[in-house]
Amino acid sequence: MKRKSLYVLWLVITFLVFLNIFIWVQVVAQDKGILTVSFLDVGQGDAIFIEAPNGNQMLIDGGKGRAVLKELGKKMAFYDRSIDIVLATHPDKDHIGGLIDVFKRLDVGYIITTSVAGKTKTYDFFEARADAEGAVRVVAKRGMRIFLDKDVFFEVLYPDRCVEGFLPNDASIVGKLIYGDVSFLLTGDISKKIEKYLVAIDGNTLESDVLKLGHHGSKNSSAEIFLGVVSPQYGVVSAGHNNRYGHPHKETIERVVESGITAISTINYGTIVFETDGVGIWRK
Repeated sequence: MKRKSLYVLWLVITFLVFLNIFIWVQVVAQDKGILTVSFLDVGQGDAIFIEAPNGNQMLIDGGKGRAVLKELGKKMAFYDRSIDIVLATHPDKDHIGGLIDVFKRLDVGYIITTSVAGKTKTYDFFEARADAEGAVRVVAKRGMRIFLDKDVFFEVLYPDRCVEGFLPNDASIVGKLIYGDVSFLLTGDISKKIEKYLVAIDGNTLESDVLKLGHHGSKNSSAEIFLGVVSPQYGVVSAGHNNRYGHPHKETIERVVESGITAISTINYGTIVFETDGVGIWRK
């Protein structure tokens, strides 16, 4: 056999060995029973990637551009070309814009949306790509439980009615991701008005370990009463450097800190990753 052929054979064998090791590492990681929640750094927007212990995946929002694909590439195995569930909290560009490229690149099983339609070209493109995806389409409603694993589920808390005609932000899907004793409250862009409504109907059941602060840390979200009832250890802000909205607003962060909550932002830390075994929670 020629030297060149032997070299090529050696490369192929080496590649297969490393591929086998990589796959087994992924399998072992899943067997540890760890839920991973990543608040992706997509600039001025939201994108949350969730991977259950069994490997099932959910993406909540996608920012406004292609940054979501770059960040997903860091979290997903190189051979993974599918996401089980994509949820778009509401039709604003900084939440659905990046999902258009996600639909082009990855196979999606379920697409979950709110009942409010957008009035932009971005929304029209989103709907066209979502329809072309061939995924099951679902409109979120309070009481739905989306199971990602035996003990991992996302429960929709809001909307609790048809929200057609609502302002897009206040039509945002709000849900609680639960794994054992650990939970994440994910709020889209809801305002203080909807936060107070949730306090009125859910009370202390809103309590969570991690709160995704509404509307990128806007002063119009994160009411004191809401922060007090949720009482999270961490408040996460997803926003872009030097964004034109001034997010997160100073007064919001002050309210968060005064409530005894640790505020962390993608502006300062990039993608923020939490892991939990359903008992404890830690930042990776």
